[in-house]
Amino acid sequence: MLRFKSLGSGSTGNATLVEAAGLWPTRLLVDCGLGIRQLSIRLAEAGLIEADIDGIFITHEHSDHIGCALKFALRHRIPVWMSRGTLEGIGRPDFDGLLHIARDGQGVDLGNLQFTPFTVPHDAREPLQLTCTDGASKLGLLTDLGHATSHLLAHLANCQALLLECNHDADLLNQSSYPPFLKRRVAGMYGHLSNAAAGEIARSVKHGGLKQLVAAHLSQQNNRPELARQAMLDALGSSTDIEVADAGAGTRWLAV
Repeated sequence: MLRFKSLGSGSTGNATLVEAAGLWPTRLLVDCGLGIRQLSIRLAEAGLIEADIDGIFITHEHSDHIGCALKFALRHRIPVWMSRGTLEGIGRPDFDGLLHIARDGQGVDLGNLQFTPFTVPHDAREPLQLTCTDGASKLGLLTDLGHATSHLLAHLANCQALLLECNHDADLLNQSSYPPFLKRRVAGMYGHLSNAAAGEIARSVKHGGLKQLVAAHLSQQNNRPELARQAMLDALGSSTDIEVADAGAGTRWLAV
């Protein structure tokens, strides 16, 4: 069985657990954008300790995703995957032999879990998102991008579950106190997905086996959970269970 849990999702910090069950479960931490003490607290709330984490995948170098990754990995001797561009973006620190370079389309076997990174359009050095599978079920994780590409849609095909960025409502962003340059950045081709754009992605990859969707990375100023949820309902209908990740609490454990 494959399951996942957001530990927190938003500009204050992002981290998601993915677990493949088995005699010895495999657990991947996707992004590490929390303080090390807060991460420990949220792992405990998920019923885990640091030693339960088998690997860390970093999507890109922005602080709400990289967070305490270096310190956490070194302290607990956990292998880390990220792109070469992300490594350059954080100044090429020494991971003491724990670092692996992730590449677009190159699958990685980690215990009972396989994850496959893919490139996305975002204003970072070499951002990657990923799909995860235990051989029976497939989960897609897609946050921090400005627009859909055929490449990422192909990677998300046949997912049974998605964690999908629904960053902002276009009207709320336009009416917000953000300065014009920041509004342009957020809404731009290399910024973040609006609810409507996320809905188009969900609609594009919809199939009969898509049973679970989590709306993630909501802007606290420029979005509302009910708006993100409605956009996903409009795209997918009632056949898919839809949840909204909380910035602080994340989500419960969700089976794929």
